[in-house]
Amino acid sequence: MSEDVDRAYLKLKEEAEKRGYYLNPDVEFTKALISSLLINEQRYGYWACPCRLASGVRQEDLDIICPCDYRDIDINQFGTCFCGLYVSYDAAHGKKTISSIPERRPNAEERKKMKANKENAVKSGQTTLPKLPIWRCTVCGYLCAREEAPDICPICLVPKDRFERFM
Repeated sequence: MSEDVDRAYLKLKEEAEKRGYYLNPDVEFTKALISSLLINEQRYGYWACPCRLASGVRQEDLDIICPCDYRDIDINQFGTCFCGLYVSYDAAHGKKTISSIPERRPNAEERKKMKANKENAVKSGQTTLPKLPIWRCTVCGYLCAREEAPDICPICLVPKDRFERFM
């Protein structure tokens, strides 16, 4: 298993840094998280966040499959994602202290209610505009919906200042 963890660590580190993300600089901690991701992959067939309770039903867990839906907003606000696998540039380079952060994921009851509301809106023909701003990379056209533009475009790798607010 340790060879699998080492291989996954190197792959994640390379992929993350190409896209403007960083793995937690505590290598031992990071490899323990990756080991848990690999265990969850054996259990469920996907990389469920090791710090959250997965249902084992992929469709119900889509928001917590690594990288989870909450990663970017957590990194922007706290310098790290919920489990601590991904961190900001400042946290990766010792300029920001990493600490625990609050859980953003709605509980099971709230998720059921949100799903029902979405299904009802679709059935009734109601549509809603996104609540987050849309950012567009002026170089390659990549679009993303989030509070802030990414530090680096995951497609063409240009910095944040090359993004414009699209909507």
